[in-house]
Amino acid sequence: MPNRRTSILRHLQSLVGERHPHSAPHALTKAAEYLAARLAGYGWTTSAQPFQALGKSYFNILGMKLPPGRPGRDKQAPLLIGAHYDTVVASPGADDNASALAVLLEAAERLRLAVVARPVWLVAFCLEEHGLLGSRAFISGLKQTGQPLGGAIILECVGYASQEPGSQRMPPGVPIAVPTVGNFLGIVGNEASRDLIGAVERNARRVAPNTPTVALAVPARGEGLPDVRRSDHAAFWDEGYAAVMLTDTANFRNPHYHQPSDTLDTLNLDFLDGVSDIVVGCIEDLAGVSRR
Repeated sequence: MPNRRTSILRHLQSLVGERHPHSAPHALTKAAEYLAARLAGYGWTTSAQPFQALGKSYFNILGMKLPPGRPGRDKQAPLLIGAHYDTVVASPGADDNASALAVLLEAAERLRLAVVARPVWLVAFCLEEHGLLGSRAFISGLKQTGQPLGGAIILECVGYASQEPGSQRMPPGVPIAVPTVGNFLGIVGNEASRDLIGAVERNARRVAPNTPTVALAVPARGEGLPDVRRSDHAAFWDEGYAAVMLTDTANFRNPHYHQPSDTLDTLNLDFLDGVSDIVVGCIEDLAGVSRR
């Protein structure tokens, strides 16, 4: 455990800081470079996927692990794990969304020697805070090439947890009971993603029994509950792909959400370690991982 926490902390220290296309463009670029370098260093086939938005070129960062004997992009439907790397103005974005990026990189490191039976893609999306522009561009590329997708697990704000009574608020309109203690990981999918929701729940129980989860399946594309559409998973829903969001529920728990106070010292590294276990467990299960 100490080594994992050290690795997660190292990634957070490298990534936390305002990363915005207008107010902090250099930091946004440096974050993309760090993510690409780390993924490549862990042995994943890595590329920067350019797209045009806001009058400039931006990049999604893609790391791929393919089954043996399948070079390049593969028409077999991959499992995608994604997180965004931009922030809002004036926020260092520790929880939103450096926490998720640290989990993404932790999974890449822990699976660096894994052999997969189906492709796994790790994707860092840009411009989520500007209307999911990076993920929408990425999905457009899938459509153009006819590339199938076997499901997407999107990490969104996964580093803030509290054991205090009353630390969790109920998002308006949510039709399930939500605990009032903010120590759980939310799993949000739509009806078309029920199998993926079940897989995340199953693997959470298997590999991280001390990290509680609460799952929600919403009708259609979640239009009736706007709060459940606030990350890149919604771009996948809109195009008919199965996708779930893993979340600490953001502003319904974290008072620092989108604030200058969203800093590294507010994060819970034990909770992040549990989320990492869940993500790695899902990849091992859903991608048929074996070890060299």
